[in-house]
Amino acid sequence: MKRSFFKIKNLMIFIVLILILENCTVLSQFNHNKIKSDIVLTGLDVLSKTNFKILTGKRVGLITNQTGLDKNLRQNIDLFKKSNNVELNAVFSPEHGFKGTELAGKKILKPEHKYEDLVFHSLYGETKVPSSEMLKDLDILVFDIQDIGIRSYTYISTMGLAMKAAANHNIEFIVLDRPNPIGGLRVEGNKLDIDYTSFIGMFPIPYVYGLTSGELANFINEEVFLAKDRCKLKVVNMINWSRDKLFEDTYLNWVPTSPHVPTMETPYYMVSTGILGELGVFSIGVGYTIPFQVIAAPWIDSKLISDEMNKLNLEGVNFRPINYTPYYSIYSGIPVSGVQIHFTNLKTVNLYSLQFYFLEVHNKFYPEKNPFLLAEEKGISMYDKAIGTSLIRKVFMNQNTYESVEKIIKKDVDSFRLISKEFYLYE
Repeated sequence: MKRSFFKIKNLMIFIVLILILENCTVLSQFNHNKIKSDIVLTGLDVLSKTNFKILTGKRVGLITNQTGLDKNLRQNIDLFKKSNNVELNAVFSPEHGFKGTELAGKKILKPEHKYEDLVFHSLYGETKVPSSEMLKDLDILVFDIQDIGIRSYTYISTMGLAMKAAANHNIEFIVLDRPNPIGGLRVEGNKLDIDYTSFIGMFPIPYVYGLTSGELANFINEEVFLAKDRCKLKVVNMINWSRDKLFEDTYLNWVPTSPHVPTMETPYYMVSTGILGELGVFSIGVGYTIPFQVIAAPWIDSKLISDEMNKLNLEGVNFRPINYTPYYSIYSGIPVSGVQIHFTNLKTVNLYSLQFYFLEVHNKFYPEKNPFLLAEEKGISMYDKAIGTSLIRKVFMNQNTYESVEKIIKKDVDSFRLISKEFYLYE
């Protein structure tokens, strides 16, 4: 009787285990199907599904780099070459080179690559604009680069200059759209003053503009270019992307877009500290293991300034003391101290304001270390170009508070949101 009881008990345990395993399998399959149905298809993925039909009979030039991959991490060049519908004649690469390995600002005369049967051109060497010689055997230019949604990141400048060159040579221009990694809802910062137009700020848009590359291309073509500069533009839309999606919501693999943008979170930190780094006074983690996540200098007491930053009770962010020694770049081999930024809620944090709050607190403890007085002329020039005006710097130097520049920083946000909505390709 006792033996029978144990047999029945063991049988019941076995049945329960089978049911649990079946439920796990169903749940796993459900999650897999959900991911499969929700995954974002980039413009490259969408074009691939048609075997590149719209390129049939065209002599193609491709503007791309290491980020030009499909959802399975296959390089666009390889996909183009395998298609019997594509005659790929030339490849153009932006700043950082085709492989994305060169440091910011380094001129690239001849991109390194493995494709012996293709002509490669650098758009960050002797010229940033495709020349007549480069375009002479082309009918169409295709732009396929992962951007990061920040005005000072030069891939959008390359796109704009290539669009203008296409217009001047009566060449079609296609953008294979990709996600804005910080989403399509965030707009922050002042609009570029046209007197400060440069390669790190070419268009009258806020620092964070909340558009995909395809949407921005449409905006540039219609709102920025004069009639003679408008190109025959087509955008291959993504599938399954929406404005509320951050890159982590796309189920796509992040490929570092340049040496100091290693993760999908880096663009958030770049908005917070990148402009400040142009002064050449603070270390912002470039040259260390956490680029753009810190603001530090040899004279700073890390605990003192972190405590003061946390007393501000800024939404969606905390600060912790950090001490490190940069491996290269500013303060190479010299110990520095400061704050490390930790985001707690990306929906509520105002990224652009953090650099000014830091400067306000820094001035409270170290008024003799005014970064605008310590910076060299080149650093001041780069700062003004990156921020898009000299007005903010001049006002802040007098009053040293975020409040003193807040209205200038926010004055264009609402109007740009209204204008840019006309160019939305996604809800």
